[in-house]
Amino acid sequence: MLLKAVLNEFIYECKIRNLTPQTIKSYHNSNNLMIQWLIDNQNITDIEQVKLTDLKAYIFYKFDNNAKETYINGIIKTMRAFFKYAVDNEYIANNPALKVNWAKESKPLIKTFTDKQAVQLSNAFSNVNYIASRNKTIIIMLLETGIRNNELCMLKDISIFDSVLTIFGKGNKERQVGISPILQKQLITYNRIKKAYFDDKKIHNDFLFLSRTGRKCTTNTIENIMHEAGKKIGIDNNIRCSPHTCRHFYAQTMVKNGIDIYSLSRLLGHGNISITQRYLESMLDKDIVERSIKTSPLMNVNKSEC
Repeated sequence: MLLKAVLNEFIYECKIRNLTPQTIKSYHNSNNLMIQWLIDNQNITDIEQVKLTDLKAYIFYKFDNNAKETYINGIIKTMRAFFKYAVDNEYIANNPALKVNWAKESKPLIKTFTDKQAVQLSNAFSNVNYIASRNKTIIIMLLETGIRNNELCMLKDISIFDSVLTIFGKGNKERQVGISPILQKQLITYNRIKKAYFDDKKIHNDFLFLSRTGRKCTTNTIENIMHEAGKKIGIDNNIRCSPHTCRHFYAQTMVKNGIDIYSLSRLLGHGNISITQRYLESMLDKDIVERSIKTSPLMNVNKSEC
């Protein structure tokens, strides 16, 4: 069966499984590039013709073109999913991508915001009008909940109840995060301004964050808001001013403030704590030392027991 025909089927299957648009786009683009390379360089058009050596040759080609290890592993992940679909549907007997070894990734330290920068970012926009108030609320929510960019875009008015934010994450898994008084106060202000702005425009959309024309905000919009806020306060070029950096700030700050890694993993919507641990590997030694003093065993022993 033609590789491109199987890819089309695979993408339809991903849509039926309700995978995120970002995941579907990644599966399509990555596998499409691989298939085109196999056609152009190995003269392979049918999925039955693909061998382990062909896939390894493609990976070596990517390495020769200076692809980073993280990018290579992304390719391998999408290849494995594609060929697994082919096996499950009996187009081939075995998954040739399973024996393509993962590339060993370096673990660079991830720089995040200082406490001062986080406060400055939360004040980069005011409540002077709808767009400014929306932007301010978005930044505070990113910093206060560690929510992913695409998750934030999918929030609806009903996602907020009392002091709880309900988030639907990867694989449509539901989790809940507490809403701090700071975020709660800003949400009250934002919703008042939002209601006044849209009341006379005959626009009814139940997504929490909308464009000026009443459409759901996109992930690019959120990225641009963060970039603009970073420019406003003069964020160092060495720090990426993005929603994901807010997520790292949230994770590291929560640990500094005493949360255990299991609770943090659930709040972040991670499948296992090993992913959460990667967020914490970039914590500075001084932060860990300070935390060790605050959690000193003898200093925290109940004095009545001494």
